[in-house]
Amino acid sequence: MSPVRQSLVIVGAGPRGTGILERIAANSLDSEGEFALDVHLVDPYPPGGGRIWRQEQSPLLWMNSQAQDVTMFTDETVEVAGPVVPGPVLHEWAGIDGRTFADRRRQGGYLRWVYERAVARLPEGVAVHHHARRALRVGGPRHGRQQVWLEGRARPLLADVVVLAQGHLDAELDDEQQALSAYAVRHGLVHLPPDFTADTDLSALAPGQDVLVRGFGLAFVDLMVLLTEGRGGRYEEDARGEVVYLPSGREPVLHVGSRRGVPYHSKLGYDWDAEAGERPPLPRFLGPAQIDELLARDGGFGPDDFRRDVWPLIDKELGYAHYHRLFTAHPERTNLSWAVFEEKYAAAQPLGAELRDLVASAVPDPADRLDLAALDRPLDGVRHASYEELQEGLRGYITADLERRHDPAHSPDLAVFLGLLSVYGQLTRLGDVGPWWHGFFSYLASGPPGPRLRQLRALSRAGVVKFVGADMRVEAADGVFRATSASVPGARVEARALVEARLPQPTLARTRDVLLRELHEEGARATAAGLLAVDSADGRILYRDGSTHPRRFALGPHTDARGAGAFTRPRTNSPSFRQNDATARAILALLRDLSCRATAA
Repeated sequence: MSPVRQSLVIVGAGPRGTGILERIAANSLDSEGEFALDVHLVDPYPPGGGRIWRQEQSPLLWMNSQAQDVTMFTDETVEVAGPVVPGPVLHEWAGIDGRTFADRRRQGGYLRWVYERAVARLPEGVAVHHHARRALRVGGPRHGRQQVWLEGRARPLLADVVVLAQGHLDAELDDEQQALSAYAVRHGLVHLPPDFTADTDLSALAPGQDVLVRGFGLAFVDLMVLLTEGRGGRYEEDARGEVVYLPSGREPVLHVGSRRGVPYHSKLGYDWDAEAGERPPLPRFLGPAQIDELLARDGGFGPDDFRRDVWPLIDKELGYAHYHRLFTAHPERTNLSWAVFEEKYAAAQPLGAELRDLVASAVPDPADRLDLAALDRPLDGVRHASYEELQEGLRGYITADLERRHDPAHSPDLAVFLGLLSVYGQLTRLGDVGPWWHGFFSYLASGPPGPRLRQLRALSRAGVVKFVGADMRVEAADGVFRATSASVPGARVEARALVEARLPQPTLARTRDVLLRELHEEGARATAAGLLAVDSADGRILYRDGSTHPRRFALGPHTDARGAGAFTRPRTNSPSFRQNDATARAILALLRDLSCRATAA
């Protein structure tokens, strides 16, 4: 008897949906029996890259990772129950230098190839259908077939299993953004709320116009690129090797500030030198045992506990990585042997006076000590007499950051980077830890490539970018937008345009994804930060009554199973791969069970 034909609907055909499909193909290799399965990928954008990594975008926009640090394939380090199926890292597939920061269109090509390879590896009897539409609603009984309604289609797709892998989401404006937008309409101003920069219509920003920009992370870097090179400007090197910007005359003037008032730290410009010592043995103070203890507490773990219970462990873990490298690779800058320091460090309480005293006595130069609070707020207490003085100060800050991040003499920074990756992987088990940690991680570990900061410095010298400073405040008054900051007390900048250079927050309450919003209204649980709550074991959607939906799964940044991103660095045992594999195996087990029951009936 032929098997009953089944249906799997994956909403979102970008990197996460592609990763799940790859794991379904991998885990199907050992499956017994015939397959009779239709896989429906629902996404208005092309499979593989999806919206963010689609090939139809500006070639000026780069990836934020080196090509050697981007893979969609499992390797020997990934702890999965399914088979490891190796594949090429981006630079191997593209035939480029591993240290290249490839443009996003090339990454889109890589993701498309990964998608096509996954489809080709599916067993006979599995057919993949792409629906270039938006999913609007999912319905159906808990223990019966689901219905997925699509935009512009009269009849729903029937699904035995549904996976929600939409990725990054648009959001409705919050109260502040609604007020700013309404003010802009009343006074003929330009207000561009949080959005994906590549999708934002920037044509309203006129040449020479003063524009306030709130946000100094990666969304700002994209904005900077599109409004300078994207409008015909270009860079050259002068006789000293300095990058110089040659304006086209079509650029606006960007006045940029943020809470920190500085750009994200430059990507590190060197690799680990194995001859100069081993990598720090991580995890050490924040590993599986500590996560088990947090999860086992009465009442569980919540975001409010992060600063009290988790941050001290993170601080000690990153400090351990830093000092391990300092003592083993640069012992001339310390006063103790590593063995003695390590024993005392392990015994000291996190964030305590004993630990501070130990570091002060063992590491004579304060510049060699790790101070995460100072790193997080580098302009705290720094005041300038004028905006002109602030510009010089920030250019000096950027220069110092570039020099340090490209100098192996500061290799403890690379050890801290490895510590951050380790911590990030451990924290995925805690689910939603709130937005602060992700911002801190991105600021230290996921900043722009060095060349982008050199360009930023050149734009500052050319007067195209001007720095507002830390603790930037924006108000709408007297028919304009006005910005102030703590860095230049009493000074202010006025403009008739405001750009919020940051991504929307993917909360269920404010998402523009009507499917997710309706799912939440029908009982799907949200975390404290507004993310879709899922079972950490396999990604099944959790409901407010404490149940999990047997046929609905979700993974990605709109959930508390966001992992370490849709793709990851090779040989890092990525939690994203582990999540994808667990979800794929749960889907296949459910489909086999349903097939057996249907056949028996």
